[in-house]
Amino acid sequence: MYKIIKRSGDILFSSLGILLFLPFFIPLAIALKLTGEGYIFYLQERRGYKNRKFRIWKFATMLKASPSLGTGSITLKNDWRLTPLGKYLRGSKVNEIPQLINIFLGEMSVVGPRPLMEVDFQKFSPEIQDQFYQCKPGLTGIASIVFRDEEQFYENTEIDPHEYDRLYIAPYKGALEKWYREHQGFRTDMLIIVLTAAVIIFPENNRVFRWFRDLPPIPVFGKKEE
Repeated sequence: MYKIIKRSGDILFSSLGILLFLPFFIPLAIALKLTGEGYIFYLQERRGYKNRKFRIWKFATMLKASPSLGTGSITLKNDWRLTPLGKYLRGSKVNEIPQLINIFLGEMSVVGPRPLMEVDFQKFSPEIQDQFYQCKPGLTGIASIVFRDEEQFYENTEIDPHEYDRLYIAPYKGALEKWYREHQGFRTDMLIIVLTAAVIIFPENNRVFRWFRDLPPIPVFGKKEE
């Protein structure tokens, strides 16, 4: 019953979201066309439900060749690969709105683990890889909230970003997604949606650990020496 109602909610949410956003699409599309490299959407292959691959929709925020430039799949704070509108779109999460199409098509859900690029998926242990996408990837999720300002973690370390991700961030994200699979349900999903809205408006919001007191404790990540 949970899966049926969740899918019905996904269809309703994505349909309404697409209709509500349509009036803003044309001016944004024009702005994107006139800035950066002149493309509007960015479609990229990601891992999905049961580890099947699909193409995720996003508004273009970075140079087309960004996956093979700089830090690749990892975006740093004030990343030089961002287009003129890119920083704003990413900061406000507006760049994620086209994923409503993925949700409508059934490739994603509103709440679930974030769909990862292959290079980032391979940073997880085989055990976590086997379990990560036992539910559909989501527009938001528990790890998305905890790592709302993920770029800041890379700012505070001298370790290579991908190595830092593999050693510190990926294991904790795996623990968070394991927690979600064990606790997923209507109440958990609704609280995650509310918390997502809260952290977009108030980035420093730390309610997630107060609302979900049994979350895996956040580890001490490697930082720059003072």
